[in-house]
Order: sequence, then C-alpha cells, then structure tokens
Amino acid sequence: MPEVLVRFDAALTAPDGRRFAPQACGRPAGNVWEGWIEFVPIDGGATLRTPRETDQPNRDDLMYWAQGLTRVYLDGALSRALKAPITVEHARPLESHFEGPAPSIVHPAAPFAARPVLDPFSVAQQGEDILLRELSALDTPRIRDIVLGYGLATSEQATAATREQLTSMVIAGVRRPLSAGPDAELRPGA
Repeated sequence: MPEVLVRFDAALTAPDGRRFAPQACGRPAGNVWEGWIEFVPIDGGATLRTPRETDQPNRDDLMYWAQGLTRVYLDGALSRALKAPITVEHARPLESHFEGPAPSIVHPAAPFAARPVLDPFSVAQQGEDILLRELSALDTPRIRDIVLGYGLATSEQATAATREQLTSMVIAGVRRPLSAGPDAELRPGA
C-alpha cells in the first residue's frame, strides 16, 4: 500500500507560477520498494507525480533515500512531473535470436579430481589482495584444484608444488592475460 514517507516544508514554484508542496512517497513493488515524488498544489488544482525515482531493497532504505532529497533534486523532480508521459508508438515485441543464454566460459583444463571452488579470474577483477585473501582461506588440495581446473600448470607441476608455489601459480596465471593484452592466449603451465 502506498504511503507518504516525507512531507517537505519548502514550497516549490513551477515556471507558470503554480506552487506545490512536495512529498516523497513509496510502496512495495515485488521484492523491492519503489519511490516517487508527488506535488500537491497549494492553490488548488491537480496533484502531480513523477515516474519512479528509485528502487530500494526495503522500506528503511527507501526512507533513507527520501530523507536525503535536496531542494535541487525536488526542483528537477517537479520538472519531470510537469512533462507529459512518454508514449511509444507501434510498440511491438522484439524477437530473441537465441533460445537461451550462451554457455558459460570454459577454460581448457587438465583432468582433475574436483571442480575448482572459485574462479581466480573473476576474483582477481576485484583486486589481487582479495584473490590472495580468498586463496589463503583454502587448503592445499583446493588451490591445486584451481591450478589444474584453469590450466595454470601441468598435473606434474601442480602435484609436486607446495601451497605457496600453487598460490604463486594462480597469481601468475591471472596476471598473464592482464599483462599480455586482451588477445593473448592462456597457455597451461607457461
């Protein structure tokens, strides 16, 4: 059910001289809460509203958004509320070219016993320090699974390597494509 979250004290004046009292409103919309701004006319007339201004994960976050709105933001919202809604002429459904998404990226890998517990390339995008922290939380067999699963060393090299050497292989493997450029090939054990 919609509710008024915040009523603002300051009156806003439209370019045509009409004055409005703004209020931030919201309601649950599926798994989120959506928010918009309403403008109640002070001197009579129709109340205006903006399209959806925000989606927030819960009511508390929506309230936080509403309480942080500035005069400048409200002036812009009034301009949006005064504009006529956009209409789409001859809207027709688009057809997908495929029946579903592309398969997941598969890195060529040497045979290994277990599936890697993390993708070092995606974790490395968050920062090498995060990758090192994630690797330090794993035991030696899990790091070996990553090395083998992503073809970062041969089976013989990975089997003979210590935990520190395996970690170094992972770090070197994720650095290689970054330093070699976007067209570089990953070569296991290189």
